[in-house]
Amino acid sequence: MAEAHQAVGFRPSLTSDAGEVELSAPMLQEIYLSGLRSWKRHLSRFWALVHIFSGRHPMLFSYQRSLPRQPVPSVQDTVRKYLESVRPVLSDEDFDWTAALAREFLRLQASLLQWYLQLKSWWASNYVSDWWEEFVYLRSRNSLMVNSNYYMMDFLYVTPTPVQAARAGNAVHALLLYRHRLNRQEILPTLLMGMRPLCSAQYEKIFNTTRIPGVHKDHIRHLRDSRHVAVFHRGRFFRVGTHTQSGLLSPRALEQQFQRILDDPSPACPHEEHLAALTAAPRDMWAQVRRSLKTQAQEALEAVEGAAFFVSLDSEPAGLTREDPAASLDAYAHALLAGRGHDRWFDKSFSLIVFSNGKLGLSVEHSWADCPISGHMWEFTLATECFQLGYAADGHCKGHPDLSLPQPQRLHWDLPDKIHLSISLALRGAKTLSGNIDCHVFPFSHFGKSFIKRWHLSSDSFIQMALQLAYFRDRGQFCLTYESTMTRLFLEGRTETVRSCTREACNFVRAMEDKEKTDPQCLALFRLAVDKHQALLKAAMSGQGVDRHLFALYIVSQFLHLQSPFLDQVHSEQWQLATSQIPVQQIHLFDAHSYPDYVSSGGGFGPADDHGYGVSYIFMGDDVITFHISSKKSSTRTDSHRLGQHIEDALLDVAALFQEGQRLKRRGLGEDDSGHSRDSLPCHTRGSRAPTTATNF
Repeated sequence: MAEAHQAVGFRPSLTSDAGEVELSAPMLQEIYLSGLRSWKRHLSRFWALVHIFSGRHPMLFSYQRSLPRQPVPSVQDTVRKYLESVRPVLSDEDFDWTAALAREFLRLQASLLQWYLQLKSWWASNYVSDWWEEFVYLRSRNSLMVNSNYYMMDFLYVTPTPVQAARAGNAVHALLLYRHRLNRQEILPTLLMGMRPLCSAQYEKIFNTTRIPGVHKDHIRHLRDSRHVAVFHRGRFFRVGTHTQSGLLSPRALEQQFQRILDDPSPACPHEEHLAALTAAPRDMWAQVRRSLKTQAQEALEAVEGAAFFVSLDSEPAGLTREDPAASLDAYAHALLAGRGHDRWFDKSFSLIVFSNGKLGLSVEHSWADCPISGHMWEFTLATECFQLGYAADGHCKGHPDLSLPQPQRLHWDLPDKIHLSISLALRGAKTLSGNIDCHVFPFSHFGKSFIKRWHLSSDSFIQMALQLAYFRDRGQFCLTYESTMTRLFLEGRTETVRSCTREACNFVRAMEDKEKTDPQCLALFRLAVDKHQALLKAAMSGQGVDRHLFALYIVSQFLHLQSPFLDQVHSEQWQLATSQIPVQQIHLFDAHSYPDYVSSGGGFGPADDHGYGVSYIFMGDDVITFHISSKKSSTRTDSHRLGQHIEDALLDVAALFQEGQRLKRRGLGEDDSGHSRDSLPCHTRGSRAPTTATNF
C-alpha cells in the first residue's frame, strides 16, 4: 500500500557514498548471491513438499514449486509502454526530450542491462523481488512511520465489546490461532478465480519478525517461534507469556493478564515513556542509538524484538462516534497511522492496537510483505474473535481466569544519559511528522460493487476512473497515478504498478468537464477508459508491467556504474496520486447479507509526495465503498477532505451516465425521487451510522 513513497525515495540510498561502496561488487557476483538466497529459501520449505501427496487437500506451500518464474519483459515493449504512460502528463517539449532519452537508452545501454536481467531470471527465483525488498525498503533511511507503515481498521459500525482487556484477549488468541494454522500449513493457498495459485512465500514472516535498523541498510530478523507478546501501556513495557506447558492460553486467561497491566499503578521510568519514538526516527539515527541500547538494556530490547508481535493498550477511545462521525473516523485513522509517535514499535512486523473502548487496529511494517498478506490475517482475526470465540453477556471473554499465572513481567530499561537526547530528538521529529498528516475516512453508501457489476464493469476500474475525475477537479490537471497490483502468480512475486492516468482516462475526464458532451458520448469514452485500465491491470499481473522492469534495469546500471539519463529521468518522477484497493479475500468468513456491519473497513497509508494524496478503498459488502485519504497539511495544494468531496461527486456523476444512476445522483444531491430537497449530511458523514456494541453472537 505505502510502497509508492518508498519507490520514489529509493534513489538517494543508492547515490550515497556508502551505497556506491556496497554496489561496487561485480554484477555477476550479485546475481550469484541472489540465486543462493533463493535456493536457501527453497530448501527451508522442502519439508513442506512432503505433505503435498499426503492428502487430498492442498496446504499453504503445496503449489510453490509449480509456480512459474516472473518473466523479464522485452525492453523495447517496456520503453514503449512507459512513453505511452507519460504522454498525458507531459508537455510536447518535455515528451520529445524524454522520447529522445529513451531512444538513446535503447541504442546504447538497454541490451547489456537486459542481458544481466535475463541471466538473473534464469538463476534466481525472481529477477526483481529481492532487489525490491532491499533497495526500496531496507535501504530507505526515512522514518517508517507514515512513509512506509500502513494501517488496518476494525469493523466500522460495531464494537463486539467495550472491555479493552477482553478485546485484547480474544484478538491475541485469534492471532495466535492463525499462527498455529500457519505453522501447520493449514491455511489454504489462495487461488485466483479458483484456478491459478498465488505465491505464498510472504506468509512466512508475519509473526516473530522485526526490522532491525542498520547504518545504511536494515535487515529483517525472523525467529522460528516466540512464546510471548510485548505490551505497551502508559509509557511502560511488559512481557506477557502466551503459552503454558499445556498450550496456548485461553482468551479469558489472556484478558486477565492484560487487565493486570491496565490495573498496574506503577509509573513509567524517566525517558521510558518515549523510548519507542526511536523506531519512528530516521533509520541511521535509530541504528546508532540501538547499539548503545543493546549494550545497556539487552534483555528488555530482546523481549520486544523477539516477541510474536507488539500490543499497544491505548488510554484513549477511538472509532466512529455518534456525536461527530466524520471527525471521529479521521482521528481513528490518524491514531492507527501515527499514534502519538511514541506508542508503537514501528519495527515489528505488525502492532496490534487496542483502544480503551475496545476498538482495534493494526499498524503494519511494509518490508516483509504486502497488504493482501496482512489483510488475510486480519480478516481471520476479526471473524474468529467475534464470531467463533465471542464474548459473555458482561463483555468479558468466555471461560474462567487462571489465577495461577504469574504477573506480566515489567521490562526495565537502563538508559544511558547519551540516549536521552536522542529520544527527545526522535520524539520531536515523530510529533512533527504525525502532526503534518491529514487523514480522512468516509464510507460512500450511495452504491457499491453490486451496482457496478450490473453494468458488466470492473469495480476497480470504475473507481480508478472516478479518482482521475476527482483529482482533475481538485487540482485542475492530470498526474502520474500509482495503483498497486500483485504479481503473485509468479514465484516470490510481490507487486507491480498500474499507471492509471492513461490517454483514454484523460479523454473521458475532459468530456465530463465539457458541457457540450452528451451522456452517451461520455459513457462511450468511459468504457474505453475502463477497457484500457483492465488491459494494463492484466498486463501488470502477468509480469508485463513497466515499473518493476525499469527498476531492475536501473539497479543493474548502478552495479555496472553506467549512467543512463533515461533511467535517471524515470526514477525521478513523483507520484502525486498513489492508490490501492484493499481486497476482501475470505468472503466465507463474513455474512455480509445477514450482518452487513461486520465487515472490515479496510486501511490506509501516507501520501507518496509532499504535494500528493494517498488513497485506498475497500468494497464493504455489495453496497458500501470506504475510502481512506491522506495528504500533508504543510502543502497548500492538497486537502484530504476536499478530495473526499470530489470523489463522492465524481462517483455520482459517473453513475449518472447510466440510467439507474440518475436516481442515485439525485439522492446524493439531497433530493428525493420527486426532485425535492432532503435535509441530509454529505455522503461521507450521512453514511456513518451510529456505532453499536454487540456482546453475544
